[in-house]
Amino acid sequence: MSKPISFEDIPLSRFHIRTVVSGTGGQFSDGFVLGIIGIAVSMAAGPLQLNALWMGLLGAASLAGLFLGSLIAGPLADKHGRRTIFAWDMLLFAGISASQFFVNTPEQLLVLRLLLGLILGFDYVVSKSLVTEFAPRQYRGRLLSILAAAWAGGYVAAYLLGFAVRDTGSDAWRVMLALSGIPALLVLPLRMGVPESPIWLMAKGRIAEAKEIVKNKFGPSVILPEVMTPAANSGSKLADLFSKRWRKNTLVGCVFYTCQVIPFFALGTFSPRVLEALNVQDKFVGGLVYNVLLMLGAILGLLCIDRISRRAFLIGTFYLSAVGLAALAYGGFGPIGTIIAFGIFACVLAAAVNLEFVYPPELFPTHLRASGIGMAVAASRFGSAFATFLLPIAVQNLGVQTALGVCVGVLLIGGVFCHLFAPETSSQRLASMSPQDAESSSMATTGGTAVKQ
Repeated sequence: MSKPISFEDIPLSRFHIRTVVSGTGGQFSDGFVLGIIGIAVSMAAGPLQLNALWMGLLGAASLAGLFLGSLIAGPLADKHGRRTIFAWDMLLFAGISASQFFVNTPEQLLVLRLLLGLILGFDYVVSKSLVTEFAPRQYRGRLLSILAAAWAGGYVAAYLLGFAVRDTGSDAWRVMLALSGIPALLVLPLRMGVPESPIWLMAKGRIAEAKEIVKNKFGPSVILPEVMTPAANSGSKLADLFSKRWRKNTLVGCVFYTCQVIPFFALGTFSPRVLEALNVQDKFVGGLVYNVLLMLGAILGLLCIDRISRRAFLIGTFYLSAVGLAALAYGGFGPIGTIIAFGIFACVLAAAVNLEFVYPPELFPTHLRASGIGMAVAASRFGSAFATFLLPIAVQNLGVQTALGVCVGVLLIGGVFCHLFAPETSSQRLASMSPQDAESSSMATTGGTAVKQ
């Protein structure tokens, strides 16, 4: 008979890889959707008669939808489970993506972009929660970082595909927008085989179901954590996120996520315009360097995530990216130097993006995990939507240096806040974060959870 082993300490298996790969579809699609809009909107400006206001609205629409979707999905996923949304949301996403090909007015495109963001907000919450709750503790950072790499891959693929098809005809921008549904369809069959999270089932008192899933997927020797008082956890309450026990973690999740994505999305969405304002004539080469180093940064982040403490990684990348962006804004390097500085900034910030997938799930207990992730995503998307809307207007009216200077300030705020308040979560056992912790900080370490040995 095999020696009993805790669910969070089991070896990496093919099922874990399958779960992560199935989660990459939503992340790749999100990166693609957000990466393609800058190129597509610039090409659609004539056919749809877009002014600067409409370009800002369309650039920010998916982010605004993500804000709403993540807020709604968190409580739903904590109350009803992760699996149903995870299994089917990509099918709906693919259908709406294809509909973008047929738009004739900016209003129609705006509605579809909002809906796409809404669905991606749902997927952000359930994908991160489900992958986190299945991942073995020692591999959790690297597995979740694969989702970050997929996001960066989608973002870079959008840029490359956009420039590849931009000269194929008057409907090229329609093709760019519609293609975002393809990766969503590719992962759909994989998602059908992913069951509900056993940790969530245990937290809801559905012990027999949880044990059956673990037995079928990992064998009879794997032992699940035992929740002493499952009835006390009747559902997710957003108010719990701001209770005495969890409010600091909630604020850290919201502030770090928001301060990280504001410059990332604002600059990434309109990188051609920013490079033009910095007197870089060949915007394609500049954007190519930016996006290649973006992908490289995501891979470097994946390799480093479990070798550096979460806290050191978080704080260090904030300060490094702030220095890099300040050099870009005020260094006066000339076109080539500007492209390199822009790329290095992208590389550092893309490495930090891994934390957006790893850190928030580790900040919250099972009964609040999806809600906590949803709150952090919502805060970040509100900030990034606002920044993406304002950036082209700010560059036009205030100048590129002022706009970039504001982004530097945002990064410094994030770094200082995390320096003061961010907890270390690298070795956190998810099952040991008990529902009772929301009521009493004295139980923060032991909780109401025990693992059978």
